[in-house]
Amino acid sequence: MTKLSVNVNKIATLRNARGGNLPNVVETALACERFGAQGITVHPRPDERHIRYQDVFDLKKSISTEFNIEGNPDKRFIRLIEDIHPAQVTLVPDAPDVLTSNAGWEVKKNFEHLCELIVHFKSLGVRTSIFVDTDLDNIEWAAKTGTNRVELYTERFAAQYPTHPADAVAPFAAASQHAHEMGLEVNAGHDLNQANLRYFASQLPYLDEVSIGHALISEALFDGLELTIARYRRALEF
Repeated sequence: MTKLSVNVNKIATLRNARGGNLPNVVETALACERFGAQGITVHPRPDERHIRYQDVFDLKKSISTEFNIEGNPDKRFIRLIEDIHPAQVTLVPDAPDVLTSNAGWEVKKNFEHLCELIVHFKSLGVRTSIFVDTDLDNIEWAAKTGTNRVELYTERFAAQYPTHPADAVAPFAAASQHAHEMGLEVNAGHDLNQANLRYFASQLPYLDEVSIGHALISEALFDGLELTIARYRRALEF
């Protein structure tokens, strides 16, 4: 069964827009767990425009499901992983000023750097994942780093899905199969939502986890967090 990890960045964005501590990130994460989330994801950025580094420490003390921390592995991020020891670290090549993640790693180009990071994080007992596109050669290079998983960047699938679903999912299904053959586990995330998730997951034979935040939190504004998470969980059960 594919696990659902809920990204709570958007809760922090709403809190930061007004100041104070409403909505409370930790309370929301705990509610997500009660309602069926099997993990909590955060993606702190250098300017702390949504998740703050203090949020990460507060969440670590409170949540009981798997904690996934995403981010560009600069020095501060590396220290954070060393301090927190999350269940999983997802390495994302974000520029400091990027609005949201918009590309996977060129693994061959960054191979030595990624290898060093993977060795270090695995020595801490942290499962590692590299954010990648669907290029099969790139996935082979990811496997050579020693990472446990890759996370497939699904924006391209989500954009094409409404008009050409089979064409949209085909490269992701091939990438998932190839990653599995390379000994990698497979995560996915970015622009997955209630409309496209069930089809996507049904076509990927080895999908271990999806990380979803923006769409899930947006949909929860209309339908409530409990019902929305329940619908996402059902979309992953087949």
